[in-house]
Amino acid sequence: MQRDELSCAPRIVKPEAAMANSNPQQSEPRPGLPPRVRKLIGTVLMLILVIVWALSAMALAQGRVTVLHGFWQFLAYLVLGIGWIFPAAWLIRWMQKYDRRQETL
Repeated sequence: MQRDELSCAPRIVKPEAAMANSNPQQSEPRPGLPPRVRKLIGTVLMLILVIVWALSAMALAQGRVTVLHGFWQFLAYLVLGIGWIFPAAWLIRWMQKYDRRQETL
């Protein structure tokens, strides 16, 4: 073994060497909106989505769905009750885009 390997003294790393080993994705500017603005817009859009979906589902459930056969009523209520999840999932993915912090991975 060499003497350097046995030494307990801390090694001094120059800033240039430390930057060369860092993740290049962390140093590059990210395209699009900042994460805070993206989440604010997404939250407002999510509230609008839920309110519009709920009012539309209630209007359809009170009017047109009640005259359908039982099986079609079941399908209509299933779509009206769960259908909002797909646009909401897309919106949440958009809100989280480019927000991958190193400390949370």
